[in-house]
This record gives sequence, C-alpha cells and structure tokens, in this order.
Amino acid sequence: MNYEKFFAEQISDLQDEGNYRVFADLERKAGNFPQASNYRDSGVEEVTVWCSNDYLGMGQNEEVMAAMHEALDKCGAGAGGTRNISGTNHYHVLLEEELANLHKTEAALIFTSGYVANFTALSTLGSKMPGMLVISDELNHNSMIEGIRLGRSDKTVFKHNDLEDLERILKEQPLDRPKMIAFESVYSMDGDIAPIKEICDLADKYNAMTYIDEVHAVGLYGEHGAGVAEREGLMDRLTVIQGTMAKGFGVVGGYIAGTKAMCDFIRSFGQGFIFSTSIPPAVAAGCRASIQYVAKHNEIRVKHQANAKMLREKLDAAGIPHIENPSHIVPVMVGDPVLCKQASDMLMEQFNHYVQPINYPTVPKGTERLRFTPSPFHTEEMMDELVSCLSKVWETLSLQKAAAQ
Repeated sequence: MNYEKFFAEQISDLQDEGNYRVFADLERKAGNFPQASNYRDSGVEEVTVWCSNDYLGMGQNEEVMAAMHEALDKCGAGAGGTRNISGTNHYHVLLEEELANLHKTEAALIFTSGYVANFTALSTLGSKMPGMLVISDELNHNSMIEGIRLGRSDKTVFKHNDLEDLERILKEQPLDRPKMIAFESVYSMDGDIAPIKEICDLADKYNAMTYIDEVHAVGLYGEHGAGVAEREGLMDRLTVIQGTMAKGFGVVGGYIAGTKAMCDFIRSFGQGFIFSTSIPPAVAAGCRASIQYVAKHNEIRVKHQANAKMLREKLDAAGIPHIENPSHIVPVMVGDPVLCKQASDMLMEQFNHYVQPINYPTVPKGTERLRFTPSPFHTEEMMDELVSCLSKVWETLSLQKAAAQ
C-alpha cells in the first residue's frame, strides 16, 4: 500500500467536500479581548474574534493572570508527574475543593481537559458497573460518545431532549438494573437547553443515575456560575456534574463533581486520570482564581446574556438567518459546507472579523453554520460593523436571507 498516497487522497476528499479545516493563526492580546493579531501570508492583521469559547474573557482577567504568575514563580512550570506519582500539587487540592464548593458537592476531581473528564468518567462507570445501561442523548458531544463506547456497557440513544422517548427506554428496563442517563445542559451547536428537572424526575422514578455535561454552562449560568443546574436549583439531584475550565473560566482543564465515593471511584479506576500527567500548578491556580472571580461577579453573566440578545436582534433586523435558542450561542445558518467556508474566509480576509465555519462532522450535513459567541466585551459598535459585513457577504454569495424583523 502507498501510505502517503492514501493520506493525500483522504485530505483531498475533505477539501473537495468543503470540510477541510484550516487553522486561523492568532495571537490574542492580553487586556484587549476580543481583539487578536491574525498572521497571514500577506502579513499581520488585527481582527475581532467572534467564535471564542473563552465566553467571558476570563483568559485575560488580571486576577487570573496574577494567580498564574505567582504559582509559576513559586512552583515552576510543570506538575512533575501523574497525580499518583509526585504530581499532586497543593494547588490541585485547592482547585478541587473550590469546584466542590461551587457545585455544593462532597468532592471534585480534575483532569487535563473536559474531553478527558468525559472520556474517563463515562468509560469507567460503563466498564466497572456490572450490567450497566447508558442512555445517551442523540446530540451528546463526541467525548461522551467515545467514553460510552470505550466503557463497552450496553447503551442506547434517546431522541434529543425527548422525555417521552427517554421514559419509553427506561420503562423497558428492570428497576434494579444499573442505569445512567447521560446528557448536556447547553448543547454547543444549536444552543438549546436540556429539561434537567424532568430528566431528574424520570431518573428518580426508574432508579437511574444522571450524568450532566455542563461544559458550555459553567461560569455562564447560575448565581455563582455553577451552570444551568445551579440556576434551576437542581445540583443536588445529579449523580455526576461534569465541566470544563477552558470556556466560561477561560483557562484549561476538566473536572467532575459529586459524592466523595463516586469521585474516589473514578480516581481509583479511571485510566485517563491515573496515567495522565497533572495540569501545571500555575494552570490550577489560574482556574481557581477564575472560579472565585466569576462566582462573585454575576454582572458579567448579565452583560453576556444581554450582548447575545443584542446580536440576535441586529441579525433579525438585517435578515441574517439564525437559530433561536435560550442560550448565549448564536448559530447563523448557511447550509452548505463550501459556502460556509467562503463566508468565513470573506469575513476574515476582507473585513477582519473572525468566525470559524462549523461543518460536518461537528454538525450534520446540510446544517453548516457560522457559530457566534458574543462576549461581555463585544461592543454595540462591533456588532453593527459585523452585521453590516455579514449582509455584504450574504449578498456576494447569494445566500438565503430571513424575513427582516
């Protein structure tokens, strides 16, 4: 077999489909979010970033950076090993205590990323609990799907946010069979929110555990930023709360929170935890400072939601089609992978607005989109300029518009 030819052909197929991913070479500017320098073949241009998952700009928060500088000077760059072998720094312990306090749980456990947290926790629960059945929402993130698959337990999928379909599946199972409902709070591509209370009610009725991914909600919802479950007063009804420190908290790393016994179980049997080098102490310090800051500053969540609402209103007025949802995510629909990439390229190259095209396999074919995530730091003037530029792109590419409102 000609291996290099195989690699090249596969990449060529992606390019022909319009699904080949090109990285934007960016240099974020500390203290000047959401601006960044974009390195191009033609030189360096200043751009406005509209698709960052650093939803609140906490990655450039002065208190977060100061905490990281202090820990770096105190402890050095790396953790020195896995958590089991010399890699448990005091900053890790403090961070886990902070996360448990945030979610009002007995314990928490940190991982190198949200992906690894999902992958490890779900695979461990699936593989170690005899007779386990995992019931997974059909739109769950790849990290959840792969974690469930690796666990090799029985699994089934329920229609997205469909309580009737979920109950149908639960009814078919013996009451004493180990069962776990795995779902997200905020779904990152469409921006819709799960019916958490109703799912918990079904879990109680049919003796199932609940596993909620709050990755796109922690920092952003609830009085202290603990997520949608905090906002709705439901944290105590969930078996496993999973989150990230890379989005609303602006740094990096993932975690789970729950009972002491459950966290100790994952710590003791989860291979993705056992065999991974710990996150650097400076990262743990920055995460902790971010969680503390966000918990005390609800006004940034209010501003965040207000800006998302404002952008939607301006898109409506211009007839730019987008998915209505109750979250901070604003998906502008294109519906074609090639045109979606062209729209993104035009915005960046001609107007210096950066938003990444979202194509298959991240979203189903035919639902390609530009996913906007306005932060508290995007101004109304920035939004006006963006929408004006979007209108020009829509006209140039003959994209379908919605009825102006």
